[in-house]
Amino acid sequence: MDPAARKDLYPHVEPFDTGRLRVSDVHTIYYEQSGNPGGHPVVFLHGGPGAGTSPGNRRFFDPEFYRIVLFDQRGAGKSTPHACLEQNTTWDLVADIEKLRQHLDIPEWQVFGGSWGSTLALAYSQTHPDKVTGIVLRGIFLLRKKELDWFYEGGAAAVFPDAWEPFRDFIPEDERNCFIAAYSKRLTSSDADVQIEAAKRWTTWEMMTAHLLQNHENIKRGEDDKFSLAFARIENHYFINKGFLDSDSHLLDNVDKIRHIKSFIVQGRYDMCCPMMSAWDLHKAWPEAEFKDIYNCRWFQMQDTRPMKLALRLNWYQLTKSLKAC
Repeated sequence: MDPAARKDLYPHVEPFDTGRLRVSDVHTIYYEQSGNPGGHPVVFLHGGPGAGTSPGNRRFFDPEFYRIVLFDQRGAGKSTPHACLEQNTTWDLVADIEKLRQHLDIPEWQVFGGSWGSTLALAYSQTHPDKVTGIVLRGIFLLRKKELDWFYEGGAAAVFPDAWEPFRDFIPEDERNCFIAAYSKRLTSSDADVQIEAAKRWTTWEMMTAHLLQNHENIKRGEDDKFSLAFARIENHYFINKGFLDSDSHLLDNVDKIRHIKSFIVQGRYDMCCPMMSAWDLHKAWPEAEFKDIYNCRWFQMQDTRPMKLALRLNWYQLTKSLKAC
């Protein structure tokens, strides 16, 4: 996380509870709880998919008001087996969120997600709207072909040619008609060294484009074998399978299921990973959700002082609850 962003978030808190939940015959997920044990529950859905959570994710939420639940999705972070693609789909993750809610004996909760986390937040909320008290989304990603084409087939490369070339040059010229497919071949190779090199190239490309001002701490994650392997393998697995969604417009087509839920959408105007077009399309389909775009910002979660505004905005539930009590 950028140093400028750190000072604007809530203070660091340690978890009051950590655990592991077996969600299938293959996967066990890591989870943690922090903040107020009696507070309003909120579940944080991390990005990637494959990125895992970090301690800084707790700091988006007021620890006196919220019971903050973080978990690492299948194959990511501290969940096991690491970087595993078996039984790893969007709908597996949706089921895991429900299993975790039930395991923690939480009747209903607020859902927070950014980037891929926004995709998963929409999928979960549309599947279980009766369990959701509110939705906060940032950096909207609807997992449509035009979004993947923008980032992996040359769109973002026009803005970051220097970062694109190492990503591109890893793939032979005769396979460059589809970079997602070409990388899939290498990320699932039987040669572990090929997997690692492909994972580093894939991860570094995303980390190089994620911030308005380059975040060298984040870019270094692309050189970390363990992180990059989970991040790249799982992310590519979802993308080559079109997110395991029924159609390209699945999440937009099902907005009616959550239209009644109090929600907030925030988008960095110059986000290269999750371009503004996705947030705008969601806003048009779902005008009932409050919408805010931030101009001097790209990947909103980690950039400059803007995350403070998002963290503060999360308190709309507290305000709404107070008004209802009047």
